[in-house]
Amino acid sequence: MSTSIVSIALALAVAFGVFLVFQGMSRPQTDLLETRLAQFGDHELTLSEMELALPFGERFLRPILDRMGNFITSRTPANRTQALQDKINLAGRPLNLTPGSLLTLQLISLLVLTAAGFGLANLMGLTGSMTILGPAGGGVLGYLIPSIWIDRKVKARQKEIRIALPNALDLLTISVEAGLGFDAAINRVTEKYHNALALEFTQVLNETRLGRPRLEALDDMARRNKVEELNNFIQAVIQSEQLGVGIAQVLRIQSEEMRRRRRQRAEEMGAKAPLKMLFPMVGCIFPALFIVLLGPAVIQVSNQFLGH
Repeated sequence: MSTSIVSIALALAVAFGVFLVFQGMSRPQTDLLETRLAQFGDHELTLSEMELALPFGERFLRPILDRMGNFITSRTPANRTQALQDKINLAGRPLNLTPGSLLTLQLISLLVLTAAGFGLANLMGLTGSMTILGPAGGGVLGYLIPSIWIDRKVKARQKEIRIALPNALDLLTISVEAGLGFDAAINRVTEKYHNALALEFTQVLNETRLGRPRLEALDDMARRNKVEELNNFIQAVIQSEQLGVGIAQVLRIQSEEMRRRRRQRAEEMGAKAPLKMLFPMVGCIFPALFIVLLGPAVIQVSNQFLGH
C-alpha cells in the first residue's frame, strides 16, 4: 500500500514539474529582458546577469530537455522527425516545441503515467496478470496524450484561420480598391487583426522584405497551413498575378465565395445537430425519463406479485 502511494505521489510530482517547465518555456523571453533592462536603466548588463534574469525553467531545465531531445532526434528516422516538425508548424509551435522536445515530452509522459498506473494497480489490489493492466494502460495513455494535444492544437488553429479568412479578405478588398498595393493591404490586415492568419501574413511580409518572391512566400504559406479555403484563395491570387488579371476583382470574388462557403458550413453543422443530440438523449435523458414514468408502475406490479 505504501509503495503504491509513493509511486503515485512521485508520478504526480514529476508531472507537475514537467508542466512547470513547459509553462516557463512558453513565456516570451523578450518582454522579460526588456523589463530587466528598464529596471536597471542605463546600466549595461553582462551576459551572466542576462542569463540570471531568465526563468529557472529556461535557464536550467530547458538546456537539459534540449540535450535529451537532440539525443532522441539523432536516433529517430529523418522522415519521422520531419513529420513531427510539420505537425508542430501546423499547431503554431506551441510552447516553442521542437521535434526533440515533443519526443522528450512523450517519453516523460510515458514514464510518469506508467509509474502512476503501477501504483494504482497496487492500490486497487490487482494480482497476477491483471497487475500489468495499470502500467500498460498508463504507458499507452502517456505516449498518446502529447500527440492528441498537438492534434487538437492543429485543428483549433486551422479553425481559427478558416473563421478569420472572410473578414481578412473583406479588408484586403477594400484596401486594394482604395488604391493600396497588395503588400500594403496585407500589412493593414496584420495591423488590424491579431490571430493565426495575421501571424501567417506577417511571416509572408517578412520573407518578401528579405528578398523572397511574394508568390513563392504565399504558396509556402498555403502548404504549411493546409487549410482548403486559404489554399484556394492563394492559388487564385497566384493565377491572377501570372495572367495579369486585376487583383481587386479576384479579391472580391474570393471574399464572396468565402462567405458563401462559411454559410454553407454553418447550415451543414446545423443539420447535423439533431443527429448529434440523439446519442446523449438516448444514453442520459431517456433512461431517467423511463425511471420517473415507469418506476411507480414497476413498484406496484412487484408488490402485487410478492403479495404485499
